[in-house]
Amino acid sequence: MTPQQLLAHLDSGQPWPASAATFTDIAAAYQDALAVRALRVARGERPRGFKVGFTNRTIWARYQVFAPMWGTVWDTTLAHGDADGELALDRLCQPRLEPEAVFGFAATPAPGADFDALFAALDWVAPGFELVQSHRPDWRFSAADTVADSGLHGRLLVGRRTPIRSLARDAGELHALLAAATVELRCEGTPVERGSGANVLDSPLAALRHFVAELRACPGAPDIAPGDVVTTGTWTDAWPVDVGQRWSAAFGAPLPGLTVRFVP
Repeated sequence: MTPQQLLAHLDSGQPWPASAATFTDIAAAYQDALAVRALRVARGERPRGFKVGFTNRTIWARYQVFAPMWGTVWDTTLAHGDADGELALDRLCQPRLEPEAVFGFAATPAPGADFDALFAALDWVAPGFELVQSHRPDWRFSAADTVADSGLHGRLLVGRRTPIRSLARDAGELHALLAAATVELRCEGTPVERGSGANVLDSPLAALRHFVAELRACPGAPDIAPGDVVTTGTWTDAWPVDVGQRWSAAFGAPLPGLTVRFVP
């Protein structure tokens, strides 16, 4: 599929045709995704950061994707809330929900981007709900498909922001806090699944470090800019959602909880 065709399916919410060839080359798929990004910028959308997917090792075998990938978050896909918010499901293809930790950047991380460099560049951390989508039927895809499919990103709700330096004195402390944190995902008040920050490459900060290295190794990819948000991967499986449902994530310290309602 061409970048123009990929964008058309993102806009319409329609699945890729059954005849569409499987993407097999991850490096080439990133170039297709960057071409889609350029088309979106050209028509007036503004990149607001990045999503990182498949950082949760516990779901790799389920989806047959065994390494993280990333995509772009847009001003048209990003929403902010406090303890609760709404997300629309229009023009999304087979949407599923993921509870995540989201970081906000005050500065571009220094070259090398170890834990200390990331900590120095961060502004805040917040709970988040990402709506992911797949344009392949039944969520059956190759790893390269997920890259070409804009990292499966649909929409992102960011909850209450907590300044990083109010939580931790240094990167090691932040890493440990987020690794030890847990979440209980609930639908209409009924528990669905429990997860933890340690599921995402040992902690959201570790997932962030992996992402920054991968981003900078990708030819033509933009760097992180001040003000960018980066959501670091689901702490549970991704769960199908529908209009009218109310989902909540009861995070353990240091993250507050977050509730979302889905509208047409």
